[in-house]
Amino acid sequence: MTNTVAAANAEISRYVAASSRPIFDKPTIATQPPLVIRPYRLFSQRFPLLSLSLLERNSISSSRLRSLPNGSDASGGLTYKDAGVDIDAGSELVRRIAKMAPGIGGFGGLYPLGDSFLVAGTDGVGTKLKLAFETGIHETIGIDLVAMSVNDIVTSGAKPLFFLDYFATSHLDVDLAEKVIKGIVDGCQQSDCALLGGETAEMPDFYAKGEYDLSGFAVGIVKKDSVIDGKNIVAGDVLIGLPSSGVHSNGFSLVRRVLAHSGLSLKDQLPGAAVTLGEALMAPTVIYVKQVLDIIGKGGVKGIAHITGGGFTDNIPRVFPEGLGAVIYKDSWNVPAVFKWIQQAGKIEDAEMSRTFNMGIGMVLVVSKEASQRILEDANGAYTAYRIGEVVNGEGVSYH
Repeated sequence: MTNTVAAANAEISRYVAASSRPIFDKPTIATQPPLVIRPYRLFSQRFPLLSLSLLERNSISSSRLRSLPNGSDASGGLTYKDAGVDIDAGSELVRRIAKMAPGIGGFGGLYPLGDSFLVAGTDGVGTKLKLAFETGIHETIGIDLVAMSVNDIVTSGAKPLFFLDYFATSHLDVDLAEKVIKGIVDGCQQSDCALLGGETAEMPDFYAKGEYDLSGFAVGIVKKDSVIDGKNIVAGDVLIGLPSSGVHSNGFSLVRRVLAHSGLSLKDQLPGAAVTLGEALMAPTVIYVKQVLDIIGKGGVKGIAHITGGGFTDNIPRVFPEGLGAVIYKDSWNVPAVFKWIQQAGKIEDAEMSRTFNMGIGMVLVVSKEASQRILEDANGAYTAYRIGEVVNGEGVSYH
């Protein structure tokens, strides 16, 4: 790790100052100059306008829109939009942003650096924080924060180099903040990247007592000739799914609405499981970095989709060339009990579930048939992987 960071720093020193205007290519290439990193854990009474705007843009471009309110569809089933999150509105905003900043919309942004790309991602954990406040489980929310960014940048084949965090609250509870940051440290260790710095903002009267907000920013590096961009995907390629730990960090506006309608509390047992609802819902997001980089290193990986807000329906097509779609084999993996409860308690349609949640698959790799056989054989005992579908001619995602 030390050698990798040192080499990257040397490249940055050499090339950033001398770089001319950025180039644009698939995936996203950044147009902004490198940011100056502030010293770690500074206190500020200012609103971090730059960080907030970057967070909002990347969250939307990745279809990770989060909000609250109420409602159900005409059939009586709850929907993500009724819970306050309009994915279609987010897609429209991305379309408009793309007119101003061409290339926006990938899982991570790429910036040219010599024979490599720096790959950057930013995200938060959304209203999962509300459940952290209610359950008192703060030790793992930092893992979620790291996961949401590093899992995005690894879809380009990039190895994470460093991570920055932003922690905001109205009144700083040092013991609570320490628990949160300990989770961030754990997440960085899991993804083999450095916690390089961050910002602690204490803003009186801005947040409710005992509450806080988080955002994170990750940067990785990949050789230009090793970028995973999906351009070589063809019909007949195989979709390999890596299992999730549960809901991860998306869809919690709808989850919380379902919970309110169900009459159950977070302390009640999850139907069909030996854990409470709170424990199941707060399970930290899987960090796929080491596993995915290991698979990439063996060849045959053509595209990777991080399954977040938008589910299979919106995220898998993002890595396909025009004219290609996917068929998903519905019974090819084990759907965790938490999703079965969410669907039943919320009377949610199958299509809505597939466009909102990961349904038990947090990362999808598009690989050649030959590579799929090796990946599935290697998975035996070392890790779990499923053949969940295939690439087909025609656009969109269908379920069989």
